[in-house]
Amino acid sequence: MTLTILSAEEHCAALGQRVRQTRLRQNLTQAELGARAGVSHGAVRKLEASGQTTLLTFVNCLQALGLAKELETLLKPEPRSIADWEAGRLALTRRRARTPRRS
Repeated sequence: MTLTILSAEEHCAALGQRVRQTRLRQNLTQAELGARAGVSHGAVRKLEASGQTTLLTFVNCLQALGLAKELETLLKPEPRSIADWEAGRLALTRRRARTPRRS
């Protein structure tokens, strides 16, 4: 078994291809998907060809394809215990990422 690590561009292209496959399974043209999603035909074509699009266009297309439920599993927050949640709720402090030290 080999481990393949894809670049960001390769991941985007693969997602575009998955959108295309789903659209074709549903027997929709790019123009029909664009109309349902509220985006241009060109935006759908670009998404499918290269995966290059805005996040809003991608989400609109997924919703138009009936895949909104799939979005809920992306970046799913880790489950926390009630005690952790209560402790976090009581300590509502603003947090920032640390700044790198200058040499």
